[in-house]
Amino acid sequence: MSAPLDRVLKLEVPIVVLIGQRKSTVAETLQLAPGMIIELPKNAEDELELLVNNKTIATGTAVKVGENFGIKLAFVGDLKQRVLAMGPDSGSGDGTDETDLDALAEMLLADQL
Repeated sequence: MSAPLDRVLKLEVPIVVLIGQRKSTVAETLQLAPGMIIELPKNAEDELELLVNNKTIATGTAVKVGENFGIKLAFVGDLKQRVLAMGPDSGSGDGTDETDLDALAEMLLADQL
């Protein structure tokens, strides 16, 4: 594996597990207080989404691991989709070229990670 690719693979990226979403008025948001429960329009058994850069790359179900929560993955997108999800949001204007991300995905596929 090339040294530049090795450095890229060591970068840390934040991941988010989305358990649900709902809209709230400004008035409701201002009234939030400790102990309040916010109901989400999602069943407890429904699959959760694993997000990188606000893009879903996998889904799974909630599990308890000791005293912590976790996610047991049921579906993971292909490698190219995952690499592209780590790129900039469309319109972010940070100078990252999508062809660079395509090339990175191809390099990763060639090394069969």
